[in-house]
Amino acid sequence: MPDMKEKYVKEVRSALQAKLGLKNVMEIPKLEKIVISTGIGTDKERDAFAEAQKHIGAMTGQKPVITKAHKNVANFKLRVGMPTGVMVTLRGSRMYEFLDRFVHNAMPRVRDFRGVPKRGFDGVGNYNMGVSDVSVFTEVDADKLKYPLGVNITFVTTAKTDDAARELLKMMEVPFED
Repeated sequence: MPDMKEKYVKEVRSALQAKLGLKNVMEIPKLEKIVISTGIGTDKERDAFAEAQKHIGAMTGQKPVITKAHKNVANFKLRVGMPTGVMVTLRGSRMYEFLDRFVHNAMPRVRDFRGVPKRGFDGVGNYNMGVSDVSVFTEVDADKLKYPLGVNITFVTTAKTDDAARELLKMMEVPFED
């Protein structure tokens, strides 16, 4: 069992239930999935998608998929089916392992890090944040990056409110700014 999952099961669940005043154990918020995505755009070369897949795959331990455009946008010279980005969805033990590496290894490597912003909540208990440079992950070799690559990380929770999701992420050691 990953360390973060063990922490959730042994410590966080009971503490969250007490803090939020929940009677039913099924109401306790938990992480459902983590989605890591990046938009590459259509003006890049074809090997940018393969490189992004390689680096995000190394970060997550799972092969990402190439996302394609769903509709035509003339101003961006975009047609249906053209590749636009790369994404991967993590669930279960891989999700908790990624969260552990992200919180304990990658975040301390961010230059001038003062905590993750509190404004990333969407109103229904999910949290979005961006990492402007993937070289903060130890799995990515900065010398082999041809194209600058930033990722968006979405934490999807079962919490009904932002406050409950914020408490869950705080107890899971995500360092929010003061």
